[in-house]
Amino acid sequence: MAPHSISILAALSLTVLSLSLSTACRAAEPDSCNTKSAPKHYASTDAVLKAVGTPIRKKLATIFAAQSVSYPPPKMTWICLKEERQLRLFAVDRTKMYRQVLQYPIIGASGKAGPKLKEGDMQVPEGFYRISGFRPNLIAHMGLDVNYPNEEDRVHARREHRTNLGTDILIHGSRWSTGCLAMGNEPIEEMFVLAHDVGLKNIALIFAPCNLTVKEPDINIDKEPKWLPQLYGRLKKSLSPFLNK
Repeated sequence: MAPHSISILAALSLTVLSLSLSTACRAAEPDSCNTKSAPKHYASTDAVLKAVGTPIRKKLATIFAAQSVSYPPPKMTWICLKEERQLRLFAVDRTKMYRQVLQYPIIGASGKAGPKLKEGDMQVPEGFYRISGFRPNLIAHMGLDVNYPNEEDRVHARREHRTNLGTDILIHGSRWSTGCLAMGNEPIEEMFVLAHDVGLKNIALIFAPCNLTVKEPDINIDKEPKWLPQLYGRLKKSLSPFLNK
């Protein structure tokens, strides 16, 4: 075989190998190229519940009972503290008071203190949100949609002539994120089942720069939107019944 033919074959072999490795990385969990660690993907929300619902419900019922909270609870508030990298879950107990039942570390999140203002700013939103849907099949395993931008975000944007606010903000699995909350695969499975059982309309989300009941955010407020201090005041007031105990 001619030398140039050998070179062509070698180049083709390297290309095939490179493509195979790239495909393996995309198919695997995003924080690993080891396909053995790739999570199972599900075609639908019902498929998730069928596969993992029973053991997760048993685990959660035990955790909730220890806090005098029935499972599933009638209402919940989930609080994201960006600086502390915590997602704290509160539920109404048998005395109609909110009690913390779960706390998850936020494994991956980008940005800093301050609201999300536009696509590509890498910021996790700040404000009052809801879970707007289920995402059972993601490269980040599975997730819960956050209704960013909400109406308040849109009002501020119109007044400031901002467009392209960004979309696809989720609480999801895996260990990496740009603008979302990456919680890891086992925790997101628990939250997925929990959100389904409680009902999306019964879960409030509070996204704060930090625990505003004990500290000020690490931010130059003079360089932020003029409405931000007022938002932080409302966030602090809303956090107080949960965190200032």
